[in-house]
Amino acid sequence: MAARDEVGTGRDPDAQGGGVQSVDRALQILEILARDGHAGVSDIADEMGVHKSTVSRLLGSLVSREIVRQNNDRGKYQLGFGILRLASSIPGRLSLVHEARPILESLADQYKETVNLAVLRSNYAVNVDQAMGPSTLATSDWVGSLTPLHATSSGKVLLAALPAEERSRILQEAGLPARTPRTITDRDTLENQLLDVSHNGYAIVHEEFEIGLTAVAVPVYNHFGTVIGSVSISGPAFRFDPENTPGLIQGLQEAGLNISGKMGYTRR
Repeated sequence: MAARDEVGTGRDPDAQGGGVQSVDRALQILEILARDGHAGVSDIADEMGVHKSTVSRLLGSLVSREIVRQNNDRGKYQLGFGILRLASSIPGRLSLVHEARPILESLADQYKETVNLAVLRSNYAVNVDQAMGPSTLATSDWVGSLTPLHATSSGKVLLAALPAEERSRILQEAGLPARTPRTITDRDTLENQLLDVSHNGYAIVHEEFEIGLTAVAVPVYNHFGTVIGSVSISGPAFRFDPENTPGLIQGLQEAGLNISGKMGYTRR
């Protein structure tokens, strides 16, 4: 027989062995508090469609573990410092390369080109992982390569995310050497382009790093919303045209957000 509603029975169905349901409801409560900042028992119960006694019991358990705290004796509830203790153990255990790998492979399979994951190291963009497209032309192994920030799509994404002082320091130390006739070597021109990168959420380079190579990159964020890397798709200029490939830039941006989500980033 299905469990009766607790109203009027004096019994709480969750307490009668519904452990999985209790866990699910406790997580719902945490999601509501994370979303709204704070909420009362009645508000939570109404949204979840359960009796207030169920919410009160679950909140009591969460409060006892400092996962949730009450503003005052009869006030609303909000997330507690126990959440920070749990969350602080996550970032150090997350591997950007490990978390991104399936998404890189999916991008390479979908768009048939080379996909790279890069991070900022010692004034360069360093490629830390790569997924190869099925094309026989996509044979360059970029893993471990140090590439100039000002001449690559990943580098421009990383540069655009830096504070102005840090970006200025890097560009002064590394300079703006020309890799090809199309490399941007003027500081003002580069800064204006980086503003566009920040606004658009992606960077595109046409043969600035290597003649015949086009690439597009988007940022990857961590749980603080800080850019910690970039994911790019590159291919031969004669066939790879990101701006005119329907859905490619949007698909790459979604992939970047998916990797970011695995690193704890919450979309805003």
